Amino acid sequence: MTRPLQFIPFKSRSDKGWAEAWELYEKSFPYNERWNAEGYDRAFGDPNFEADGIWRGDEFIGILFHWGADGYRYVEHLAVSPALRGQNMGSAALSAFCRKVGRVILEIDPPVDDISIRRLHFYERLGFVANPYRYIHPSFRKPFTPHRLVLMSYPGAITYEEARSFADFVRETVLRYSEHEAPTLPNLA
Repeated sequence: MTRPLQFIPFKSRSDKGWAEAWELYEKSFPYNERWNAEGYDRAFGDPNFEADGIWRGDEFIGILFHWGADGYRYVEHLAVSPALRGQNMGSAALSAFCRKVGRVILEIDPPVDDISIRRLHFYERLGFVANPYRYIHPSFRKPFTPHRLVLMSYPGAITYEEARSFADFVRETVLRYSEHEAPTLPNLA
């Protein structure tokens, strides 16, 4: 019998499994899409933030870092251990998470190449919808290069007002833990 996946929150960088989670995080996301370690030290104290390790029994599966906002969860980072990719662990984890929390918003790169198109289809198969708004996001690290992302939402589309509120939440709450001092992005253009 397969053990169910569990989401176990990390409360500090000294927690069991954090070193493995951090290594996966650094390997899975480009430099400009990652926070530095000090940002996580500060974010661990924010009641809106959860950095979950995904576990199956004692086996580390991956990470799901997310934020609570008004009526939804913002999935900031999701990654599965490279040794387990292709085994539907990411699908199982995100499906379980969405069933538990309800409304979810996340960001993806625009679908312009094979990898980004596959990523879009991955989320669509799980019930996410690509929203039509032009969303501009800054990088988390210096230099702060703005880049376009696609807002995806579960279980359905969000309104322009909800997208604007989401951009405000990211700018006013999430980016406090990045290297930004006074962010002006993200925004809807």
